[in-house]
Amino acid sequence: MLANVIERLMAKVEGIYITDYYIEYDRELVLLGENEQFCTALSEGVSLLLDVTWIDSRFLSSAAEEFGIPYLHIDLSVQTYVKLLENFLFARGGNDVVYILPNLQDVEATIYLLITDSQLRSIVFGELDEDSVGRIKDLRPYPAFYAVAAGTMEMNAILHRAIDGGLVRKPEKWNLLFTDLQTDKYTHGDTFPEMNRLVLDSSTCCILLNQSSPCNCPDPFDPMEAHLKNVMEQIVQWLAQEATIPTVRTLNCTPERTNQDRLEHAITAQKQLMDQIASMAQFWITEESGMIRPNLNLSIIGLPANQNTTSSATQQSPAATIGNVVQGQIVLANNETLQPSKRFFRVGTTESIPWAYRKRDPNGNILRNSATGEPIWEGYCIDFLHQLSVVMNFDYDLVSPRNGTFGLRDTDGKWDGLVGDLVVGEIDFAIAALKMTAEREEVVDFVAPYFEQTGILIAMRKPVRETSLFKFMTVLRLEVWLSILLAIVATAVMLWLLDKFSPYSAKNNKDAYPYECRKFTLKESFWFALTSFTPQGGGEAPKALSGRTLVAAYWLFVVLMLATFTANLAAFLTVERMQTPVQSLEQLSRQSRIKYTVVKDSDTHDYFRNMKNAEDVLYQMWRNLTLSSGNDQAQYRVWDYPIKEQYINILSAIESAVPVATAVEGFRRVNERLDADFAFIHDSAEIRYEISRNCNFTEVGDVFAEQPYGIAVQQGSHLQDELSYFILELQKERYFESLTAKFWNNSARSQCPNMDDSEGITLESLGGVFIATLVGLALAMITLLGEVIYYRRKENSRNFIKVAPFGNAENPMHGDGGKRFALKQKSIAAVKHLLDLDTPVKAREIKINTKKEKPVPKEITIGNKFVSAAERQQKLSYIAIMPRNAIH
Repeated sequence: MLANVIERLMAKVEGIYITDYYIEYDRELVLLGENEQFCTALSEGVSLLLDVTWIDSRFLSSAAEEFGIPYLHIDLSVQTYVKLLENFLFARGGNDVVYILPNLQDVEATIYLLITDSQLRSIVFGELDEDSVGRIKDLRPYPAFYAVAAGTMEMNAILHRAIDGGLVRKPEKWNLLFTDLQTDKYTHGDTFPEMNRLVLDSSTCCILLNQSSPCNCPDPFDPMEAHLKNVMEQIVQWLAQEATIPTVRTLNCTPERTNQDRLEHAITAQKQLMDQIASMAQFWITEESGMIRPNLNLSIIGLPANQNTTSSATQQSPAATIGNVVQGQIVLANNETLQPSKRFFRVGTTESIPWAYRKRDPNGNILRNSATGEPIWEGYCIDFLHQLSVVMNFDYDLVSPRNGTFGLRDTDGKWDGLVGDLVVGEIDFAIAALKMTAEREEVVDFVAPYFEQTGILIAMRKPVRETSLFKFMTVLRLEVWLSILLAIVATAVMLWLLDKFSPYSAKNNKDAYPYECRKFTLKESFWFALTSFTPQGGGEAPKALSGRTLVAAYWLFVVLMLATFTANLAAFLTVERMQTPVQSLEQLSRQSRIKYTVVKDSDTHDYFRNMKNAEDVLYQMWRNLTLSSGNDQAQYRVWDYPIKEQYINILSAIESAVPVATAVEGFRRVNERLDADFAFIHDSAEIRYEISRNCNFTEVGDVFAEQPYGIAVQQGSHLQDELSYFILELQKERYFESLTAKFWNNSARSQCPNMDDSEGITLESLGGVFIATLVGLALAMITLLGEVIYYRRKENSRNFIKVAPFGNAENPMHGDGGKRFALKQKSIAAVKHLLDLDTPVKAREIKINTKKEKPVPKEITIGNKFVSAAERQQKLSYIAIMPRNAIH
């Protein structure tokens, strides 16, 4: 490049002969203070030393000053672009950045600039590939900005690899600087308008070509070659004007004895040249560095100030020019602002309902963000984190621990889970259901607690009550019901026998009881025994003393049996209302029917382990104390160990029931045990959350082993005080109360069915009584139908005798009158036929004589005078028939 520039200058300038020496900079020889090529060039004579390296120039500048040679340091590398990018990032409020460059040479030049002249915390990557993409993703803490300086085609390739590798998750963090004028070939402008782009302005070409704007920029155009040409032109003009500039020669790298005046003149001439170059528009010289850089006028292309970078690209206006970079200074257009840099943190969390959990569809599949492919998180801590990001103005990524959950320490003292990620710097802080413990405090720091005291609670399923309509029948056992039935049968049979054989019964002693009395047949005795169980009683009692004695004993049996049934029914329903068979941890530990467990290796599991270990240690101390040979050992000797070994038994029961892997599995096991014979001991906040959403669960006892929840940060982190401050501010605004009400809302339990019988006994418990009544009604109707059928069959089987009308028996009536006889005529005909009045007298007498053995029934009165049959036989209630005419 320099040879081409000199060749073009020689064609334009006359009277000046330029000889150039190309000296390759050897870093190792410079460190040793040796450079043969440099000494060789000085031996032939040098008038000016032009340094185009990007490395440390102190050796060359010191040598030039020692030999009295004018010295100029110009930049032809990527450092000028990186310096412009750094100024732009400062304007955006950045404090750290990841530079991505197209080749290793640019990487080295950038690293040296950042070492010597940069205030940003920076990491440089070149030749973006799969390995470097993975390393960038693993950076901790996460960078606030990404900066890329490359040509247009190289920029397209870098962004393509970054997109495929998942680096472009927040496009507004990417800052692109194009080193050529072919930006019309950029392919990602419409896809990511949020990316800030620094492109060479059209005026840059005119400035570097020293032409008035607008001008025709050649294609291709290399800004660095134009910059070198401008510097060489100024050097040639300066040499032409300064005829006193000597040519310095040396021998064996030993400087000649230089006149002091000539050395001062050379320094003054060099200063004049630098002042002249600094005053020109083509150049940019910073105060902290004497390097001559090209004045690259860059246009800032980004979203206008009224655009929201968090909205989707389809809703945004196209990116536009919002300002320029002129000699390293940011000049924005009217009403335009650069979006400030947001801090970015990697926040650790782990699943724990309702604190933080991955959102799932009804089939249990994890839902993911369509843009990033990351799981969608929900929960108390997620809402809290979002609010913190708003008040503290930062962006974040949620990170789950690769091993473990909250954090456990192994035998080697290494931590896993969230605590382990904090220790190694994988995350910036952790927000989850993380309890503040002394062990964790040794390796991480906690901020002010954000949640009320939480502890350990017991969850059980409400007993499933049997919905039997005949539940009242279960008050007494089957053998009792059978015994009652046997007593009814035995009483009925005995009552029938006593009434039949006792001489003093109403049946056998009619003189004592001339009036109508109840007949205790076998059927009537059974009816008496059954109705004695009713409030109206069994009815008329037997007359004999033996029967009454039996009835009195039976009535006593009935009274006692009814009282027993009533008392047992009340007690049965009272016991049924009890929700849980145990009411505390102590009661749970004393029984063996109900099994219980915890989440394996959880804080609750550690609590019982520690309490068991404490009981073991205390027992050993008490044992050693009582068995010691000291003077006061007698006062500690007791027959029983004074401390209850409660937690030893609890831990043993937990291990025998097998601890569950997750809390979800624990709640599932509780819900499956319909007999309420399984309990789950877990965090009280999580248990109360499940109870508020599941009608089957209930809590047992009070909360114990209370501890606070807190956000954990790395030890000595600057975030500790800031997070504590904003947590206290949110507490003042009562934010946590509203957040708690959102997740622990018991209004859903109002839809649960009322299982409490305190307001009365339900129909399900005594519905069988109504069913039994309906069955009795149905049986009564069936019995009625049977009676009707039986009666009709009986009536149809009777033999009726037709009697002719009296006085005309041989010639019965015909016609319509013969179809029906009058009642009076029927009666006369029947009596006449009975007495054989139609036969001759002789035959009648014989017949009468033959029938003396069969007298006329008492029920029939013969004669003119009516005699009531009841006078002859009081029990009869029939009406006698007296003929109207006298019998001859």
